Amino acid sequence: MDEQKENHSVEAKQEELEERVENELISALNRKDKDGVLKLVEDSHPIDLAYALEEASDSDIVFLATILPDQQMAEIIEQADDELQVRIMKLFDLNKIIRIFQHMSKDDIVDILGDMPANRRKELVKLMKSSDQEVIRNLLGYGESTAGGIMTTEYISMRSSLTVSQALEKVKEIAPKTEEINILYVLNEKKQLVGTVSLRELLVAKNYDTLNDIMEDNVISVEPEADQEDVARLVSKYDLHAIPVVNKRKGMLGIITVDDIIDVIEEENTEDMLKMGGVSKEEDVDSTVLESVKLRLPWLLINLVTAFLASSVVSLFEDTISQVVALAAAMPIVAGMGGNAGTQTLAVVVRGIALGDIKLHGNGIRILRGIAVGFIDGLVNGVIAGAVIVWMNHNLALGLIILVAMICNLMIAALVGFLVPVILKALNYDPAVASSIFITTFTDVCGFFIFLGLAKVFLPYLLQ
Repeated sequence: MDEQKENHSVEAKQEELEERVENELISALNRKDKDGVLKLVEDSHPIDLAYALEEASDSDIVFLATILPDQQMAEIIEQADDELQVRIMKLFDLNKIIRIFQHMSKDDIVDILGDMPANRRKELVKLMKSSDQEVIRNLLGYGESTAGGIMTTEYISMRSSLTVSQALEKVKEIAPKTEEINILYVLNEKKQLVGTVSLRELLVAKNYDTLNDIMEDNVISVEPEADQEDVARLVSKYDLHAIPVVNKRKGMLGIITVDDIIDVIEEENTEDMLKMGGVSKEEDVDSTVLESVKLRLPWLLINLVTAFLASSVVSLFEDTISQVVALAAAMPIVAGMGGNAGTQTLAVVVRGIALGDIKLHGNGIRILRGIAVGFIDGLVNGVIAGAVIVWMNHNLALGLIILVAMICNLMIAALVGFLVPVILKALNYDPAVASSIFITTFTDVCGFFIFLGLAKVFLPYLLQ
């Protein structure tokens, strides 16, 4: 309880800080108060300023850009979300954008360029230095969700034959121009990645030692085509601050830093959560009515079809329901509990797949364990539901039927909740894609069929 209060207090303070920065910045920009704006920028974190700019007018953003150094403007833009970045870039001329890009890392530049119209993107790339053009074009060639798409080319690499003292001199020279200096990447004479040296190891080593003597040669790396989710899993598993990206010949292409990995984890978790509900990652709370309808309607139509399937099962037992009206009130309980139980299993399994804990084979014990959980949950909930039904309807047979149906449906829910995402993964589909819709349909159909089927078999006892 104390920890919850502390977390709530931290969140409240952060929200208060964001609101204060937003109000003060917007007010100062509206007044064209140059000194006030500069002082606020100096005292605030770039990400808080980026949040505040979401509420600023175009003219206020242009005014801010005219009084801030390009480096500070670059820091704010780096922290802004995609929509704000594109909006800001539309307000500046090409030369202004190029000056800002000079203070940004290549991977952030590529992310921004990827959201721009093709013609404007080409014009900007042409204005860059020839060496930067090649890097940017290479990065733009990789998929947005691949290791190559999120890597940066700003890192420190050195030959394995260098001594520690020589390496330290190079670090001092290169460090101001690169994003990551905590890890040095060691290359052999063929420019292949052969090891890594942490800055700490470099500082405590003897000056005459070579990098080859002190490097860690067991390097975890990925190829540029690797999926960003797999990269995030590796970084988490091996507790890395950065992971190198290499080609098939082990040539160094770039690195992916932990801050980008955190963004990937947040993006993937959000995407999985939305997909499980049949919602696109492209939608947010600020989407227009037409955008939301376009993104949601296809899955709702699929859900409508599956609802008719469940309805057709109920229609098979119309005669039974007409004779025992209480069945109509009781049957949604069984179906609803099955859907909830299936969704619980689904959430655990999707997370297990994402973390690499669940493979496509060898899941027999896990499935049996899940069915056992479903049996116990069904038994407990069935006893409670049955007791309430008996008390309300004074019918012991109906209570026993709902008990048995609840146990069966929750066991089925556990089985289906496990199998659906695993099967989707085996078919190379995202296991989170609207799985809950299919699972809820299955548990509705099974729940109605089992409950009403039992009621039809034991109808004479229900009529007593």
